[in-house]
Amino acid sequence: MKIVINECYGGFRLNREIYKCLGLKWDGAGYAYDEYAKRTDPKLVECVEKYIKEHTDANGKIHTCLRVVEIPDDVEWEIEEYDGNEWVSEKHRTWS
Repeated sequence: MKIVINECYGGFRLNREIYKCLGLKWDGAGYAYDEYAKRTDPKLVECVEKYIKEHTDANGKIHTCLRVVEIPDDVEWEIEEYDGNEWVSEKHRTWS
C-alpha cells in the first residue's frame, strides 16, 4: 500500500500542480485536500509520484515536502506527526 505523507514542518498541503493533476480547483493554500480523499487515494499517489519525478534535480534533491511511503498491505497503520512532519507507524496499543 502506498501512502502520501509530509516530510516538512508546518503540515500537510498540496501545491497548485498536484491540485491540477487531481482535477481540483486550487484553494490558494493547498490545505483543503483532506476534505477530498484519503492519503492512500491512487490518484493522489500517482500525482505525487509524477511531481516528485519531475522535480528531482541532477543531485537527487527532491523539491517537495511530500513523499510516498510503501508499506505491506496487511499492516494496520496510522500517520503520526510532530509539528507537521509526518511518518507512518504500525498501530499498536498505548496506555498512559
